Amino acid sequence: MANYWKDKVVWVTGASSGIGEALVRQLAEKGAIIILSSRNADKLEVLKAKLPHAEKHSILPLDVSNENIINQALISRKELINSVDVLINNAGISQRALTWEASRESERLIMETNFFGATALTKAVLPGMMQRNSGSIISLSSPAGSFGFPMRSSYSASKHALHGYFDSLRAELDAAKKNIHIMLVLPGRVSTNMSYNALTQDGSKQAETDQRLASGLSPDECAKGIIKAAEKRKAEIYFGREQILIYIKRYLPGLFRSIVTKFKPD
Repeated sequence: MANYWKDKVVWVTGASSGIGEALVRQLAEKGAIIILSSRNADKLEVLKAKLPHAEKHSILPLDVSNENIINQALISRKELINSVDVLINNAGISQRALTWEASRESERLIMETNFFGATALTKAVLPGMMQRNSGSIISLSSPAGSFGFPMRSSYSASKHALHGYFDSLRAELDAAKKNIHIMLVLPGRVSTNMSYNALTQDGSKQAETDQRLASGLSPDECAKGIIKAAEKRKAEIYFGREQILIYIKRYLPGLFRSIVTKFKPD
């Protein structure tokens, strides 16, 4: 797999921090040509300048929760987007709010960011991939894509939606005999700013980091695992201890309900 990523055009959303930043750095080291996207163009510029062969990489500032901004980017950078070999849907936003207290605006923002943004970009790169009959689409989900738990109702719903969408897309591509790889990534706790930026009931940021998240897997370790799994064309991968709950829910649903009721949201 030494040359697997060499000269592949890889589009990474949420590239300015956390898992996205780690993916950008590691993939660039492996010879990939990176398209860096996030809302923070200044951070992207700083990151791009530090990458090997910085001139090969591109910056595409993007707010994946805003359909108009996405559509403008798809038109203005159509040729670049058509060249994408690998799309990594990493941009996302979490939640820390009881269901009956969460504002509709915050719920819509979570769905726009985590689901509609990811699927819009997927549909943008698919024509080029289908024409070349090659490509890979990797989407960051969560154990919350397999079960719900307190303070995460809309976040969990958005991740469940990703699973339904990409499982269906994978089956369609297989039936059409298209050599396009679909992978869902379910990391448990990773030490990023995800909890700091999580939306509370009124849509404001939580503005503090969950203690257990801070002690989680490092973004570099997570990125390394994602890259290895992509090289092996895995359909779904898990990181962290939380994955055990996926199996408990599947085989011992009563026990799962008992556990999740006592779950501490931080």
